[in-house]
Amino acid sequence: MDLIIRHARLKGQAGSWDIGINGDRIVALAEEIRDAGNIEVDAAGNLVMPTYVNGHIHLDKCFLQEKMRPNKDYTFGECLELTWEHKAHYTTEDILERAGRAVQEGILNGTTVFRAFADVDSYTELRGVEGLLALRERWRDVAHIEVVAFPQEGIVRDAGTRELLEEAMRMGADVVGGLPWFEMLDDEARAHIDFCFELAKQYDKDIHMLVDDTDNPLSRSLEYLAVKTLREGYQGRVSASHCGALAAYNETHAYKVMDLLKQANVSISSNPHISLVVQGRYDSEPIRRGITRVKQLWQHGVNVFSSQDDVADPFYPFGRNDQQEVVSYVCHTAHMAAPSEIEAAFDFVTYNAARALRLHGYGLEPGCKADLNVLAAPTVREVLRLQQPPGWVIRAGKVLAHTTLQREFIR
Repeated sequence: MDLIIRHARLKGQAGSWDIGINGDRIVALAEEIRDAGNIEVDAAGNLVMPTYVNGHIHLDKCFLQEKMRPNKDYTFGECLELTWEHKAHYTTEDILERAGRAVQEGILNGTTVFRAFADVDSYTELRGVEGLLALRERWRDVAHIEVVAFPQEGIVRDAGTRELLEEAMRMGADVVGGLPWFEMLDDEARAHIDFCFELAKQYDKDIHMLVDDTDNPLSRSLEYLAVKTLREGYQGRVSASHCGALAAYNETHAYKVMDLLKQANVSISSNPHISLVVQGRYDSEPIRRGITRVKQLWQHGVNVFSSQDDVADPFYPFGRNDQQEVVSYVCHTAHMAAPSEIEAAFDFVTYNAARALRLHGYGLEPGCKADLNVLAAPTVREVLRLQQPPGWVIRAGKVLAHTTLQREFIR
């Protein structure tokens, strides 16, 4: 065999396992593989999982913190204004350099799949899309990158964005993005969603919108998105990020919306880092956490996944492109600390995220793609407690990264 991982722990299974790989596929999973591998990796009893999936990240904006003027209050409007000062001057090489750093950082932390949002609007026009399409090509041998054409300034309120989005899809963008809650009127938010569906159906593409990213309980574009998904027969092809207003709804309306999301098979991405920083800015104590109803959605049977979203950009000053850190934030902010809840939250950056992105061949069964992390601890809880990067990151049967941690206690 080309590569064998020895002495692995598998999530939800007892004992020690060997994983055999030929080419870019898993071909064997057994308590002992007697064949020899051209390359052998000793997991040493640690957990092995499919590589992480970051289903929502703004790679065109990453690391702008290094060159922008400082935020003062982190309101959404201020974050937009800070971005305006830079994205009108984007170049492909600038985006390749900044986004490439983030992709490399993500790979070292075990992520090999990125759904990358590129702003499409009157400020940046198509420069962000051009940069991320070039990024997708440059990194195609080591990472799966999807480019989302994203109307950061709205569609109705930002003249010319419809035509720009259409051109972005012609250029080869993978996903139709949306930001309906940012429109000025409810009717315009619905028109925004309608246009995105028209465009997605025209190009046979999936949809990923940032929906109701606000504490305002009157922001109601999520329920329309769910109903539109049902009526257009687009179940399983739509994702919605943030959905913070859902947490502000009364219980009766919230359950109605969650029922619709489940019926429509809309996946919900919670990005806890950014929600903690940006939301609740108009609250006096007690200040809300800003995340959506993660635990209730999961218990309701909605496909929930979690993403990094921002890396050192106008919306968020930190971000290590580390999905293990994201899961830790989910567990803290969503009160998911029981053993079964911790296990479920870990699926938010693996199997649930892969389902949202409709990734084929994702998993640990023979025949699945050999995209694997050999983690630095034997259980999910210990992986999250220790927050150490994977010892080995493997994609398509080839080792991409190897990390060792050496510490010495001197008394």
